[in-house]
Amino acid sequence: MTEPTAAGLSAEDFAEAIASLSLPDTIPSPFGDLEFFDGVPLPQTVGRAYDALDLLRGIDVFLNAVPGASLVAFRAGLRQAGVTTPREIGITEPRATSKSLLLTPNTETTYGVMMLDLKAWGPTVIEAPPQSLCVVDDFWFRYVADMGIAGPDGGAGGTYLFLPPGYDGDVPEGYFTYRTPTFTNFVVLRALGGVPAMKQTKIYPLAEATEPTPNTFVNFSDLSMNTIHSNDFHFFEEVAQLVNEEPAEALDAERAGQLAAIGISHGQPFEPDERLRDILQHAALIGAGIARVLAYAPRDPDAVLYGSWRNAFVGGSYEFLRNGARLLDARTQYHYMATVITPAMAKARIGAGSAYAYALDDADGNPFDGAKTYRMHVDAEPPAKNFWAVDLYDTQTRSLLIVPSTDAPALASNDGHTVPNDDGSYDLYFGPTAPEGKESNWVETIPGKSWFPIFRAYGPLEAWFDQSWKLNDIELVGEPSL
Repeated sequence: MTEPTAAGLSAEDFAEAIASLSLPDTIPSPFGDLEFFDGVPLPQTVGRAYDALDLLRGIDVFLNAVPGASLVAFRAGLRQAGVTTPREIGITEPRATSKSLLLTPNTETTYGVMMLDLKAWGPTVIEAPPQSLCVVDDFWFRYVADMGIAGPDGGAGGTYLFLPPGYDGDVPEGYFTYRTPTFTNFVVLRALGGVPAMKQTKIYPLAEATEPTPNTFVNFSDLSMNTIHSNDFHFFEEVAQLVNEEPAEALDAERAGQLAAIGISHGQPFEPDERLRDILQHAALIGAGIARVLAYAPRDPDAVLYGSWRNAFVGGSYEFLRNGARLLDARTQYHYMATVITPAMAKARIGAGSAYAYALDDADGNPFDGAKTYRMHVDAEPPAKNFWAVDLYDTQTRSLLIVPSTDAPALASNDGHTVPNDDGSYDLYFGPTAPEGKESNWVETIPGKSWFPIFRAYGPLEAWFDQSWKLNDIELVGEPSL
């Protein structure tokens, strides 16, 4: 039996292989020329390459850690308002206003928000009121549980138990029980019965189950506070705070590695030297700029609803997954603009929950200009079982637009003053002054500032999903006065 003869590479192929593995002595780059001697980096290239690597890693950390930084900032804002322990629940009674910096809240429903502290309290109980829409997310802004209509109690009201990381004690029966990977958890409460129903919520340590201490409800509707993460070096300090508070295993190894590469590691102080601090300041600004591109001009085809209107949840997954791949841009797009993660928001159901669409450009493809007047025509029979609303937001802060005429820059079909046309359609106006006779259907804007709208359909009907009814693009109808 003869052995096969291996011909190997020809001399020409072998030379091509060596060429493909070799590096030229000078490589132009955005960070300056990278220079080598026969593949070995020269001293000036070593420093330049590490500066570039630190900048790239810093940008990646910004884009990938926005969810966690967002909740660190939200907790800080709640503390500014006096919500300092799990015993206190912050509420917007009767509604959210532009007095606080909050990511894209609506002005139509009352919110309740607080932070669980499972490190301080251990196993913690939440008694959710009937006909409520309540969500618990962990401190990295990952979904933990729905309570109420979308949860296992189905809207009847239920008693939930949340166990901290590593808990190995007894687990009593009679609760809807969840284990969470982080000690701090974000709780959002909404109740169809309004504030009185929301105030039926009880939150207490399991150890107090037989005689819980009553909760205190703190109304921050008229308070000024900032719940939005930083866009400068302080962003990395917010993330470092989270990493050191929570177990190392609370974060996936890939993101933990990105953080460690710039000096953010569990159990270690975050103390960058002047060189790295300057680079991370630059990385945060670039990251924030890219995040705004992702949010305001997303390139994923699934981000386009139709016309100028966009989807906030790309791919329809609360985990931002498609075909087994994490949609990194979609995760940043959503979290840079919004709060709360739940499957119920990612995939709205006919007649339940709410559906969303937002726009950054008018019908001509130009950004909205607060010095100009625009008209939004809402066709008759909007597919909303309950009601619909349009809120205006500041493009810098992504919070409700601050204007002199109102702290609730919004129009809604149930607000008592927005007037329909004779055929059941609506004409809504946005501009620095109200068109004559249209004051009831107008929201003020500010010259020199941009803005963007979010349309919400509460109880979206089939026509929203099959798009037999569509939103119209917003049209420019007036130029700024001289």
